[in-house]
Amino acid sequence: MTAIQQRVYGHLPDGRPVHEFTMDNGRGLRLSAITHGGIVTRLEVPDARGESANVVLGLPTLEDYVLRNPHFGVIVGRYGNRIAGATFRLDGERHTLVANDGGNCLHGGPRGFGHLLWRAEAESDSCLRLELDSPAGDQGFPGRLRAVVRYRLDDEMGWAIEYEATTDAPTVVNLTHHDYFNLAGRGSVLGHELQIFGSRYCEVDEALIPTAIATVAGTPFDFREPRVIESRLRQAHPQLQRGKGYDHNWVLDAPFDGRLHLAARLRDPVSGRSMEVLTTEPAMQFYSGNFLDGSLLGSEGAFYRQGDGLCLETQHHPDSPNRPASPDWPSTILRPGEVYRSVTLHRFGAA
Repeated sequence: MTAIQQRVYGHLPDGRPVHEFTMDNGRGLRLSAITHGGIVTRLEVPDARGESANVVLGLPTLEDYVLRNPHFGVIVGRYGNRIAGATFRLDGERHTLVANDGGNCLHGGPRGFGHLLWRAEAESDSCLRLELDSPAGDQGFPGRLRAVVRYRLDDEMGWAIEYEATTDAPTVVNLTHHDYFNLAGRGSVLGHELQIFGSRYCEVDEALIPTAIATVAGTPFDFREPRVIESRLRQAHPQLQRGKGYDHNWVLDAPFDGRLHLAARLRDPVSGRSMEVLTTEPAMQFYSGNFLDGSLLGSEGAFYRQGDGLCLETQHHPDSPNRPASPDWPSTILRPGEVYRSVTLHRFGAA
């Protein structure tokens, strides 16, 4: 490991400085993140020939991240994914959130954690610590929430994200990360091979709110064996029509027991780069970059088009606050005295 480097990345419209931190494990894995949104702006990974490329989509400037970022690389909170009707009841009290996805609340609202300035410091050469205080009523969520997120690199080509949160009043929490991956470093991800270790997924309505949990068997959602994404994406299926591609939550087969389990494998057959996703979470959202429309200029100098990146967001299920807690719908409630903890590990390889 080399020491974490720090520099001023830019300034927000109100003059507050945004800092960039760069981590390097000394073996070719290099990560850069900024304090605005905790955004991972670059993640460099070597291919089978040892040539590095940035495998996450990014934007050229801080102004772009402030004004037009479609969640590239952000820490998502307080609640990753959608809450139907931007409302939920907790202990008999109704809480109304700020809607930003039709009538729903998406990724914590229009001023969710990915839009806020985090405090950051290097805890060690291999660990960057980010911290945020979210006041009671933030975007409509009850309770003051204190969130701590750590980015950690290891010498086995792993990038771990460790989440913690505490509250002073009952609330709901579902933290995740919204990286758009492209293991080729450019072009489309639709030729990537994907394997998801989940035999069920959440069917959704027209607003992409879950309606039921269904088996993947016999559907284009069956990635239990490695499949080329494009081979499944083009199949006729009403759920693919609703999402304009994949924008669905998979229920992972591994036990939800607080330990890391394998959720997905992704591989680019051209570069040989691969990524395993391990998580303590019970579910994962696979989003195939359906709404990238060529209007965003990326940090690598090309316009991003549909399918140029994909997301694998480890999480609890969408709209869980509006579902009774059960083994199929684990609770997202956090109470005073409890500590929310979640870990996701991205392990990279090349062959």
